[in-house]
Parts: sequence; C-alpha cells; structure tokens
Amino acid sequence: MSVLRLVLDTNVVLDLLHWQDPTAAPLLAAARAGRIALLSDAACCAEFAHVIARTEFGLDADETARRIDAYRQLVLMHDGKPGAAKLPRCRDPDDQKFLELARDAAADLLVTRDKALLCLARRKYALANFRILPPAAAVALLSGHTPASSPQPGPAPQA
Repeated sequence: MSVLRLVLDTNVVLDLLHWQDPTAAPLLAAARAGRIALLSDAACCAEFAHVIARTEFGLDADETARRIDAYRQLVLMHDGKPGAAKLPRCRDPDDQKFLELARDAAADLLVTRDKALLCLARRKYALANFRILPPAAAVALLSGHTPASSPQPGPAPQA
C-alpha cells in the first residue's frame, strides 16, 4: 500500500498543533504512524511560523519555537522544481502556494478549510493529480470511507 502524500494549509496545521481539533486529529495520528506523508516547503513553513507567532495565540517565544519545530519534524520538505501542470489562480493569492506545493511535490491531497481553495475543488478544475478536501473528508478517505460530498478534480475549464 502506498503512502498518501498530503499538503495541509496553515489553518489545518493550526488545528493539529495548536487547537488539537478532534476532527483533524486522525491526520496527525496517521502522519506519526507513517501512514501518510505531510509535505511542506520554505514558503509554507514561513507562513506557519509567521502565523503561530501572532500575539492572538498567546504563546511565548519558547512555545512558539516548539510549535514551529513540531511542524518541521512532521513534514517532508520539498525543494524541487516546479511542476509543469497549469493551475487555476486562487482568489486569495496567499493560498496559491499550497496549490503549487501540491502540484510540485506530487501530493495526492491538499487538505484545507479555506473557502477560496475549496471553491476551486467545487468548480471541478483539473488540479494536476491532487484533490482538494476539507479535513473531515480527508479523514474519511483515510479510513476508507469516501463521502459523497468529496470534491473530485474534473476536466480543465475551457478558456
């Protein structure tokens, strides 16, 4: 059985490493057990580090550093060449990096709660070879249940 390769957006990483969201917790357990590979790159790591350091999270410098270190220990870093597949433009330019990472690192899934990214999945864009799913659908997929509402990539839109 091959290991699924996942890209998590920053909000899902926060769900795992800060909020300990039970909905997303099976993703963390699967990563720690080696059943899935979590992928990241310099841009996504930098965004997580920037976000987790915000005062709204109430963490001191040491705890912030521990969360950043925990994230880096969970992920496989991708620093390869960009993929050739054309991607749609996300309404939120800050989210484009997750699409690019999923394409470039040959991810199977991009897991997100971000509405702009989920909108792309609903619009049935061809997204290289990855799907965009919310955490609950990704967890269901890992457990062998494919929810009917799981967005599937479809044919590329005609220009």
